Amino acid sequence: MTRRLPWALDARADAPFPPAETALREPDGLLAVGGDLTPVRLLNAYAGGVFPWFSDGQPLLWWSPDPRMVFRTDGVHLSSRFRRSLRTRPWVVRADTCFAEVIAACATSVRPGQDGTWITDAMRDAYVALHRMGHAHSVEVFDGERLVGGIYGVAIGRMFFGESMFSAASGGSKVALAALAHRLAQWGWPLIDAQVENDHLLSMGAEHWPRERFLALVREQVRMDATVGSWTTGFGEMAAAVLANPES
Repeated sequence: MTRRLPWALDARADAPFPPAETALREPDGLLAVGGDLTPVRLLNAYAGGVFPWFSDGQPLLWWSPDPRMVFRTDGVHLSSRFRRSLRTRPWVVRADTCFAEVIAACATSVRPGQDGTWITDAMRDAYVALHRMGHAHSVEVFDGERLVGGIYGVAIGRMFFGESMFSAASGGSKVALAALAHRLAQWGWPLIDAQVENDHLLSMGAEHWPRERFLALVREQVRMDATVGSWTTGFGEMAAAVLANPES
């Protein structure tokens, strides 16, 4: 089916999303417009391989691009030089100890070629609400008491949908992503959704997956049993130096 306009979402927060396969080719992946950022709507979106992405002044836009950028949890790449540097860094990694601070840092990070942020106040409030429900999580990198990097996203079943990451010190976001992947691999979670391509993600091992392949795996993983709630205890405290060993 070829469409020229995105779907207009039903006003009911629990209304189903249209199939992701019906997203537009141009702009790539635009599926629907409208709706809201209530937890039920967001969880339905992610479970269907769809995510919100819009700026202040725009209507709510929902996307499912083809191909999809993903990381295998056993496939995040850190350069040999960077791994060596981790052996002497005192950084530690934790989860869900300062979610609001991580999303705020992501929202205010300056990114090359990007004017402003898509993480609006409404988006921040929505993901903090999901965090309180146990569905949104942050992985945080600390140098002593200083937060030097982090990543946040949404977990449904045994599937993690990455949203954004930041660095306040060189390499902070790399450590956050690598630590997240390391722990998810230990838990048996196979994939991290990275949404859309950029050079930084590609340099760290991200892969292009056809949307059909991505959706097939997502639909399996979101149905799997997994504990909903804080990851602080289960994730534990990880020394960043653990990531220096490529076999860890």
